[in-house]
Amino acid sequence: MLDCDDFVPQITADGSFTFTSKEFGESFHSHYGAKQESFLKFVAPTQLAVRAQRPVLRLLDVCYGLGYNTAAALETIWAMNPDCDVEVMGLELNPSVPQAAIVHRMFANWDYQYPEILTQIAFEQQAKGKHLKATLLIGDARSSIKQVHQSGFQADAIFLDPFSPPQCPQLWTVEFIQQVSSCLHLDGILATYSCAAAVRTALLTAGLKIASTPPVGRRTPGTTAVHPRNAVTFDVSISQEEKEHLLTRAAIPYRDPNLNDTADVIVRRREQEQQACALEPTSRWRKRWLIRNSSAD
Repeated sequence: MLDCDDFVPQITADGSFTFTSKEFGESFHSHYGAKQESFLKFVAPTQLAVRAQRPVLRLLDVCYGLGYNTAAALETIWAMNPDCDVEVMGLELNPSVPQAAIVHRMFANWDYQYPEILTQIAFEQQAKGKHLKATLLIGDARSSIKQVHQSGFQADAIFLDPFSPPQCPQLWTVEFIQQVSSCLHLDGILATYSCAAAVRTALLTAGLKIASTPPVGRRTPGTTAVHPRNAVTFDVSISQEEKEHLLTRAAIPYRDPNLNDTADVIVRRREQEQQACALEPTSRWRKRWLIRNSSAD
């Protein structure tokens, strides 16, 4: 049974609302703007406005949450091409989150055109229409992603949007991201808000090429990732500073060999690997680039 008292709407700087997770101790979005995050951190980097001219688009929304990323994607795609057939696969741990977003009318201030679709996804875990097939898989994403992979689903766009790596390391591990990347179409684009070196190392280990996306509401950028063959037509680049960050202890990735370890075990395993490695301390890299950037100013 849905308990809306667990989810209290909190306004963000762009006028949209978010929730705070008691389980993970973090907000679902930054205070700079929940709505703008969906459009600028996920929809724009995956080039959905351009790709909407295709007859079919498939989206994988990892950590569906309130449904903002899927909502922004559908709005963008159908604004450009109302006849585009969209298939959405969403992964979500707690069904009460998207349901509370509907109950609290979180999309009202969006002037959103498709509340019925989001309501069906939230309460029925599926939605079907003339140009839509959406499925929401409830449970641990580490199990759900295997189901997606086994189904043969290949996404044109993947939104990787778990809570932060320190709070939810199990969804940033080498093994989980390998599973996610196996669901990325050869010319698809994965987008995430994180630029953590550990996350980028996991993406590279999965055989993807990475690039930075413009900062949205904060100083640090996000990350996109594509298969190598797509890198020819896709601007794949990170700065020298970011490249050197991947040579520090911060770049030691999270590991979860059997995709079933607790967060504490995953964090402890990484800490032990960091202590044993010969990589440069991240503090030294940070100090070096602080000096260089200050000199450049």
